[in-house]
Amino acid sequence: MQATHNYVLNGDCVDKADFLTWSRKYDKTFGWQAQRERELGAKFRKNKSFTVADLAAVVEWKFKEDSEKKTRTLALVTRNDEATVNRLSNQALSIPGCEDSYRMNCITLLEGVTPVLASIILTFFDPKQYCILDAYTWKALLGNPPPNMLSTLNYLKLLEAIRKTAAKQKLDVRIIDKALFKKGFDEAK
Repeated sequence: MQATHNYVLNGDCVDKADFLTWSRKYDKTFGWQAQRERELGAKFRKNKSFTVADLAAVVEWKFKEDSEKKTRTLALVTRNDEATVNRLSNQALSIPGCEDSYRMNCITLLEGVTPVLASIILTFFDPKQYCILDAYTWKALLGNPPPNMLSTLNYLKLLEAIRKTAAKQKLDVRIIDKALFKKGFDEAK
């Protein structure tokens, strides 16, 4: 008989079926984002790199509802030189294995690319192994977020915790990520 791994998150018992249900709810609620994520991810995997236009698409995805942040971040990321974006993104996405720190460092060298945007790129590229740096997911797995949560170091801590959960549930990291985000998002309403 197979052991089931249940988690208590914010007072609720969560098992594999719960993670799958909440992940599907995410896809249904955020349909445009889920579709765009699949499209960009396929492109990143095929090319093992991204362009300035792809960076802009990631910014559009992240800040769809916040035009001020979207405008400000687009102004920064579009100042990147195409050759530099190609070189750094190829370095980050072509390295074998999960060289998480190296990948994050390559991508965040680009102007306007924060650890959050870098985590989105890596998640789109490899949803089996990566998640998005987010307070809802952090809170569900690690408790109250620290004041400086949006750093590469904290992303690596979150990634370690979410990978453990995903391995125990035999699910992709992104499925766990979407489930925890959606659950936290709904509870915050």
